[in-house]
Amino acid sequence: MKSFDIIIVGTGIGGGTLAWALHTSDAKILLVERGDFLPQEPQNWSPGAVFKEKIYKPNEYWQATDGHTFQPGVHYCVGGNSKVYGAALPRFRSEDFEQLEHEGGLSPSWPISYDDLEPYYCQAEKLYGVHGCGNEDPTEPRRSSDYPHGAVSHEPQIAHLAASLRKQGLHPFHLPLGIDLGGQCIRCHTCDGFPCKVHAKSDAEVCAVRPAMIRPNVSLWTNSRARRLMIRNGSVESLEVERNGEIITIQADTYVLSCGAVNSAALLLNSTDIPNPSGLIGRNYMVHNNSALIASRPWERNTTTFQKTISLNDWYFGDASWPWPMGNLQMIGKVQASMLKTARPNMPMSLLKFIANRSFEWWVMSEDLPDSRNHISISTKGQICIHWTPNNMPTHRRLLKVARKMLRRAGYPITFIQQMGIDTNSHQCGTLKMGNNPNTSVLDPYCRFHGLDNLRVVDASFFPSSGAMNPALTIAAQALRVADQMKQHLRIE
Repeated sequence: MKSFDIIIVGTGIGGGTLAWALHTSDAKILLVERGDFLPQEPQNWSPGAVFKEKIYKPNEYWQATDGHTFQPGVHYCVGGNSKVYGAALPRFRSEDFEQLEHEGGLSPSWPISYDDLEPYYCQAEKLYGVHGCGNEDPTEPRRSSDYPHGAVSHEPQIAHLAASLRKQGLHPFHLPLGIDLGGQCIRCHTCDGFPCKVHAKSDAEVCAVRPAMIRPNVSLWTNSRARRLMIRNGSVESLEVERNGEIITIQADTYVLSCGAVNSAALLLNSTDIPNPSGLIGRNYMVHNNSALIASRPWERNTTTFQKTISLNDWYFGDASWPWPMGNLQMIGKVQASMLKTARPNMPMSLLKFIANRSFEWWVMSEDLPDSRNHISISTKGQICIHWTPNNMPTHRRLLKVARKMLRRAGYPITFIQQMGIDTNSHQCGTLKMGNNPNTSVLDPYCRFHGLDNLRVVDASFFPSSGAMNPALTIAAQALRVADQMKQHLRIE
């Protein structure tokens, strides 16, 4: 039986950032990763390989409420889902930490405030090399320091679009991005949804795991799947891991789950004697209400390569005609015809190429409200089951309506909408919500498990609400905050 001071299960934004923050403590740290390092290879930038053949996704299927199975949007590799994310790293708005009334119900307050997290947002932006520009977005919360790097500049057509939006009285701002601009980044069109072949994306492997492993006290086990926790006398005694076909039992003073909101909850559900006084393990599953909005001006080709530089929050908290929060708009990486083919398999490729060559793509994101009926469970065969019914949808439809109107005014008369379904779960969160009361939450404000003081969960599981912003930077900031608190209590001989 191998022993460590800290075992961290998962190497994504949560686990990777935590390992980096603790690597100078001299604690003996083991990172346990279900997958392996993602190879740097030509297929990294191949739409066919990534979106059609799905070569980087696991051959794994989850079950939906209606019984059908689907291949989830998860990636088991060093760096986790950050290996293929779009590198958008915005902060939550300060109001996202407070109770907010939505058209579809209440978004609850967090047990921590924006001010509690603000200094760690600054640290996370520095760690992940975020490019941005303050004072452009009226909803932006206070900052104690500037972005570490200036904003990623707009290409000519995007700059023209931003100017058109400003003429409408809107406030387009430069989307905060984590890329190695001026270094390895070549501003390609495959940043969003693809692995980066040149390691220029600020993912958890590049920015956190590899730097942490420079120290001899940090070890990494790849191709090692955590199976269950063993509990004894009110604490976690050991972790069972399947590695290279062998079941190994390992021990630590502290255990941290960072497997993602679904898999962290699933690991707990697969374990025995886990205290659950709130009954909330696996409940309040949230993923955002997401749609892709394609805008086209048929007479003009889109010559932009790196178009993901604009975001808008003008309707984040609603407007005069809709007094409830609506959400966020942001451009996404340039969509190619072969990527459209996966969503529209019956359309001829010639038509898809015509559309893709003349389109500008947006991501429309609204808050998915916590609902205990939306939850995960484990079938008798060990399969993960997702019980999820979208809510707050009138708000999402309203945001789509104002977005289409905005684009028509900007000179894009043709728009297409693709609403994302249950398999688009890269923003999964909320299954192990944090709070002060063990009867109404699973984790405390420092992500310690109520009833098991040597267990923490540091991924988006802890979110009490989902907000309507990309979650990665908030996960990283909380990981840094948790690490500071852990350093005060490390039991190291």
